[in-house]
Parts: sequence; structure tokens; C-alpha cells
Amino acid sequence: MTAADRGRGRWPWVLLGAAALVGVGAAAGWAVTTVLTPAEDVLESTPYTYVSVEPGEVGASIQLNTVAEWTPVPVGANRASGVVTGVTVAAGDEVVQGSTLYSVDLKPVVVAQGDVPAFRAIGQDAEGADVAQLQTMLVARGFYTGTVDGKAKAGTIRAIKAWQKSLGVPQTGTVDAGDVIYVPTLPTRVALDEELIFRGATLTGGEEAVQGLPAAPAFEVPVTEAQATMMPAGTRVQISSPEGSEWAGFVVEQKPEPDTGNVIVALSGDGGAVICADQCGQVPVSGEAILKSRIVTQETVAGLVVPSAALVTGADGQVAVIDEDGGRVPVTVVAAAKGMSVVEGVGDGTRVRIPGEGT
Repeated sequence: MTAADRGRGRWPWVLLGAAALVGVGAAAGWAVTTVLTPAEDVLESTPYTYVSVEPGEVGASIQLNTVAEWTPVPVGANRASGVVTGVTVAAGDEVVQGSTLYSVDLKPVVVAQGDVPAFRAIGQDAEGADVAQLQTMLVARGFYTGTVDGKAKAGTIRAIKAWQKSLGVPQTGTVDAGDVIYVPTLPTRVALDEELIFRGATLTGGEEAVQGLPAAPAFEVPVTEAQATMMPAGTRVQISSPEGSEWAGFVVEQKPEPDTGNVIVALSGDGGAVICADQCGQVPVSGEAILKSRIVTQETVAGLVVPSAALVTGADGQVAVIDEDGGRVPVTVVAAAKGMSVVEGVGDGTRVRIPGEGT
């Protein structure tokens, strides 16, 4: 091999070595640059603009449905036989001692309080707990002033006749088993079984005709697990009633449904009050009423408002805004929703920095 050939053979290695040295030098330079160059201040490097702190309101809500439902239970059986000639009470009406429920063969059937169901006619010299129940009803209606002793003596018979006269029926002095339906508690809301008690219906006696209702229907909101996290106890729910008025409910309990993975959120009125107050009659007694509702996930708070993007948190955990001079102004966040925050600690009209295109 000639000297020229040997010289040509060396150059590739020389060139490769030079390239390697250049690469190592570049890497070292990058390392030095990376280690020695200070980190950029995020606030300085991020494009930004300014907005003014202004008075406003912050609040948030979601739209869901509330289910309102009565839970009636049988409380009284009809003992009259004949044709229903009139129905006096509507579903959900509150009844008291002596209230007329319906009429059979033009004779009123009334309600009274008692644990013993009507099972016989009560007339002269009858004795027993059922007689005492009848006397109690006659006292409540103002027809009997004697002792409630369960004995149908002369005073009781006179009271029966006076009561019968007020009803417009023959004054026999005897109360038939079908004349009164005894229920455990009065006053109470009732509903008649509409499949049994209607004008023109024929009754034979023994029908479970009267259903008792609780003081109010139950109000519940079926939600997903994610929605339930936004509805802790105390959350306010604004409910649109069937007739367009507004009722306020509050979350009192969450009941998970293992089979579905959903959650049933139970509601009550403020301080345990009845949600529908004196308007519960708007809720149908049968079936479920589906009511549009607004779940207030963040109560509306008024104050000085800034975009939540204007808030920065220091290493010490202090929340602040950055003013036009680049200074940090510590603030307290009172409420936040939908990208806006009500804050305290900064003046009305102060221009604060938010991320965005520089101006």
C-alpha cells in the first residue's frame, strides 16, 4: 500500500472522530445551558391580559327531577250496603271527627277516630269500646256533653238523634254499623279507593275503601353517584309544583341503590317542615309526580368578582391576584362557580392579570 493510500485510509476515521467530538461538545453545551440557565417565571413567561375587579354574583345549579309520592295505607272498611249516591271528600283532603266521606242510598257515611272497627248497630243500652268511640265523636261535634263511659244511656241517645237531624237522616237514635268508619288517627288526610267508591258504585260491605295518607308526600331525587357528590346534606332544591308555584326542599339523606349504582336523595322542608305546606293536595295521590327541580350546588353570593383564572397560589398556600404593577395582592375566596370567584382583599376596579394574549 502506498503512502497516498495509507493517507486516504486514515481520513474517514479522523472525520468520524471529529464528528464524535463535535457531538460530545454539543451535548456538554446543552447540559451546561440546562443546568446554569435559571427557570422561567411562569407568570412572566405566560401571555396575559388584564380585567377589572367588579361587583357581581356567583352561583351554580343543575336541573334534575324530584319525585313526589304519597304512601297510602288502608285505614278503614266500608260497612254500608247499597249504591254510592255521592262522594264528598277528594283524594288528599284532611278529615276530622264526623266528616262525611261519601253517601250510600243518600245516607252519609262519616269518619270517626277509634281502634275498634264498626261491627254492630249502637242503640239504647249498648255498652263497649265502640260506644265510647261514638260518644267521643259526638262530643267533638258538640252534640254530647255527658261522660264518655261506653254506655249508651238516655244522654247518648239524645245526642245521636241530634246528630242524625244535622245530617238530614231519620232520627232513630240508633247508629248502624255502616254509618261510621273508624280510623286510628284524626285529623288525617285520606283517599278513597276510586275503583270501589264512585258515584253509582254498588257496595255490599267489607270493602277496604278508605286509605290514610301521611302528613305529606315523600320527596326524593334519583341521581347518579357523580351527581350525589354535588348534593351534600343541606343542599337546597327549588321544586316546581304541579300548579306552577315553587317549593323549597333540602337534602337530608342519601340512600345508595346497590342494584343500580344510583343514589336516592331524600328531601325535607326547612327545619323538618313539610315541603308542600298547605299545597300538598296538588300532588296526585296515586302514582308518582315528576316535578322539575333546580339543585343549588352553589348558593348565589354577591361581592367583588374576578375570573378564577386570575387567582394564583404561592408556595405558602396564600391565594392572590397579580395587579398591573406585577404585585401580588392576597385575597380570600368567598365563593366560586362557573369559572368566576367572589373575593375579598382587593379593591373595586383593580385591574388584575389573567392568562391570555398580551395587550
